[in-house]
Amino acid sequence: MRILISLTLTMLITGCQEKSGGSLTAQEIVDKSIAISGGALYETCSFTFDFRDKTYVLEKSNNRNVLKRITRSDTAIVTDVKSSDGFQRYINDSLISLPDSMAQKYSNSVNSVHYFAYLPYGLNDAAVNKKLLGEVQIKNSEYYKVQITFDQQGGGKDYDDVYIYWFNKESFKPDYLAYEFHVDGGGLRFREAYNERYVTGIRFVDYNNYKPRAEVSIFAMDSLFTRGHLDLFSKIELTDIVVNPDSYN
Repeated sequence: MRILISLTLTMLITGCQEKSGGSLTAQEIVDKSIAISGGALYETCSFTFDFRDKTYVLEKSNNRNVLKRITRSDTAIVTDVKSSDGFQRYINDSLISLPDSMAQKYSNSVNSVHYFAYLPYGLNDAAVNKKLLGEVQIKNSEYYKVQITFDQQGGGKDYDDVYIYWFNKESFKPDYLAYEFHVDGGGLRFREAYNERYVTGIRFVDYNNYKPRAEVSIFAMDSLFTRGHLDLFSKIELTDIVVNPDSYN
């Protein structure tokens, strides 16, 4: 009986913690966000878009995602391919050998651009951990503030990166996000979504990409943004977006 009572109390406490900061759990918020942004279409579509003079392609092959980056010049076409089999680079259709360090660098770069392009898709991956931090106001709108971390197993090379998403309480769209990264010296970024458009049912946005003026906590990035204490670092703009539904089924 004592064990049963203890278990019951534990379940009640856990349930209260999950619901803290609002009537929804972090998981429910992410589920709603993915549904409103494209839902099941993410699983059945292929994607092509341009970013900074490079073309990015996501294809479906045997129920696996194959990520590509294509760079064209007057003399060559370089195609980088990342899949569950690893990373490969082709120059004019010829596979070339790369040192492991360079292959990892290129692989991370390809993965990063694709990852941000399809958000919030990916936030339900098995290695993702979600925590509702509470509710905040940004520019007269109310947001759920959700922390994202990753398990080491399945979380990729940058599993120790930390993300925070601000989901609009009315639309459930992630209007803002911040991330703390550790490669290339590390740092913090805060992104503000704009230019929202739907292409064949999938939501895409561009970003104003900000950085802090001094070393701060990632948890304070929304406060710094509202007070105008972040500097614009770059703009993330996707062009020539093409979505092909059911292309690989």
